[in-house]
Amino acid sequence: MSKMLLMALAGAAGTLARYWLSGAVYGVMGRDFPWGTTAVNILGSFLFGLVWVLSEERLLLGGPARMVILVGFMGAFTTFSTFMFETGELIRSAQWLLAGLNFLGQGLLGLSCLAAGMLLGRLI
Repeated sequence: MSKMLLMALAGAAGTLARYWLSGAVYGVMGRDFPWGTTAVNILGSFLFGLVWVLSEERLLLGGPARMVILVGFMGAFTTFSTFMFETGELIRSAQWLLAGLNFLGQGLLGLSCLAAGMLLGRLI
């Protein structure tokens, strides 16, 4: 099976996993806080770190499997895990300023762009 097809299938699985987990958490915790999204993002960050170490340090996963899991499944499950991983890599290499800028910058810019997109959408 081609790598592209595997990534597409993994992406579909990630989408369904996100939908199911988020809905289940909202069903238990309610919708007063974004608990479903929080659960997906936190679990996604954990899984990204686990897969990365199993691939890079333990050599239990090859490059193609890592690509399918991290880009395919995790890409559809959550992009927050990639954001956290990249921030973690900056911290690991003692690039504290860049780590802080990445963490705060993406959060603040993300919120600003969300507001801008919503504003544009309301103007159209």
